Amino acid sequence: MSSTTGYDGFDGASELLRALSAPIRLAIVSELAGGERCVHELVERLGAAQPLVSQHLRVLRGAGVVRGSRRGREIAYSLVDEHVAHIVADAVSHAGEGS
Repeated sequence: MSSTTGYDGFDGASELLRALSAPIRLAIVSELAGGERCVHELVERLGAAQPLVSQHLRVLRGAGVVRGSRRGREIAYSLVDEHVAHIVADAVSHAGEGS
């Protein structure tokens, strides 16, 4: 921790949590925890419109959570780091404990 404010070192974690702040982005990360997926697969599994899924993938990609690799004419998305999948799984589990 920095001696300036005491929480300067948390910027990266804050950005990650901000990128994960939408329920559909949590669902996308959960799906990608099972392996790489193309947009049409995510659309089918999540029941969301393709433009919406693409928009949220763009946010996750910009935050360094997912990466895309060309698979023929499609782009397959995968998690950059499996730790994010654990964070999401733990958050979903924790949220379910109160129900």
